[in-house]
Amino acid sequence: MEQTISEQKKLLIVEQDKELVEKTNRAKKMMLWFGIISLSMSFAGLTSAYVVSKERPDWLTDFEIPEAFYISLILIIASSITMILAKIAVKKEKNSQGMILLITTFLLGIAFIYFQFIGFKEIIANGYYFTGAESTITTSFIYLVVLMHLAHIIAGLIALLVVIYNHSRQRYAKGKTLGIELAATFWHFVDILWIYLFFFFYFVR
Repeated sequence: MEQTISEQKKLLIVEQDKELVEKTNRAKKMMLWFGIISLSMSFAGLTSAYVVSKERPDWLTDFEIPEAFYISLILIIASSITMILAKIAVKKEKNSQGMILLITTFLLGIAFIYFQFIGFKEIIANGYYFTGAESTITTSFIYLVVLMHLAHIIAGLIALLVVIYNHSRQRYAKGKTLGIELAATFWHFVDILWIYLFFFFYFVR
């Protein structure tokens, strides 16, 4: 009888621990989505201001998106694909494959940043600066929005580094994959955000 009661207590503690973990995981996911929604609203506000500013007489109507931004678009889409495959591999506990895909995603993110700065060089080469006499409201908006997006890409890369480290320590075994799931969600968000910004700047001139 005493053994049965003891076993029941152990089962109750295990269930309570599971419930606590589930609640914690849900809270972390909700916090991430709250942050994503807030960031989305911020960028929506910036792009709305961009549209309103088009009515200014000094607005550039012939501005061309730098070629490097097209390359960065391809890179960011590729990084989302590798991140999806990485998450699948980690969940299936294919550790080596998961690590290769995570590192590939990270390197694609670095390449994205590189081509963003190449794009800035192209804009400057065309005679447009962020501030000063040779700046325009059009290019100042583009600099601001792209730099803000780059800040979030860097945050995503930091999250990826944490995931790569944790995966090297085999901390995502036995279904405990919350960390990589949160990092993947944020990474896909910044990827989709750039796709939106790219086509926004392409069509709204």
